[in-house]
Amino acid sequence: MTQLEDLMHAINEFREERNWNKSHNPKDLAISISIEAAELLEDFQWKSTEQAIEQNMENIKEEIADVLIYSLTLCSELNLDVEQIVREKIKKNGLKYPVKNSKQAERSR
Repeated sequence: MTQLEDLMHAINEFREERNWNKSHNPKDLAISISIEAAELLEDFQWKSTEQAIEQNMENIKEEIADVLIYSLTLCSELNLDVEQIVREKIKKNGLKYPVKNSKQAERSR
């Protein structure tokens, strides 16, 4: 079992023990991801990056964990292979945003 699979198993076991599976449908999980991401944004609102990190690091870590937990749970509910979909997206982004264009943009600044 990979570390990611082990983590997903721990998340699923946690929610099964609490009988949360019935409320963890794809729609509600997607909503929860958005809510948790908004809570993460609040930690940075009206602050510089440095101020936000200095003042809110503990909460930033918790909100990132919430986003990841809900995202992994959604992948589990949809029977998606996390590693596969992330690698596919990186490949797609590589075609959309080639390195040579990034390097040229940097040089023209």
